[in-house]
Amino acid sequence: MTSLLPRPAGARTIEDLLADARSRITRVTPVEAAARWAAGGHLVDIRPAAQRAREGWVPGSTVVERNVLEWRFDPTSDARLAEATGYDVDVLVLCSEGYTSSLAADALRSIGLTSATDVIGGFHAWVAAGLPHVLGTDAGAPLAGPTH
Repeated sequence: MTSLLPRPAGARTIEDLLADARSRITRVTPVEAAARWAAGGHLVDIRPAAQRAREGWVPGSTVVERNVLEWRFDPTSDARLAEATGYDVDVLVLCSEGYTSSLAADALRSIGLTSATDVIGGFHAWVAAGLPHVLGTDAGAPLAGPTH
């Protein structure tokens, strides 16, 4: 077993990063997210294709994998989605269990999307709440936007 090297000055743990991100966003339950989505918000699934195929997906959600999320929702980006109409866009980020989505929602908040948030418990909590979902591949839910 390899021993850990001393932590470099200023290094933070992932738990520190997650706590900081969550202190800057107002997270929502799956039911609250579904209500905001129904009212015109954008439910954005950032899970990779393999994970969506394994776990299932939410019909009608926007699929934007994590590695291009900021480009798709920055209103000044040439690679933005049509939905990225301004800084007041209501983006509800969904991942598998609600960890990566917190970091992603905070990144969106950092570029000015003040309403960006994530779904507590992620897709697993969405399913547990009895909200609409489909098991298996998300072939009907293509990736949104260019491959930037």
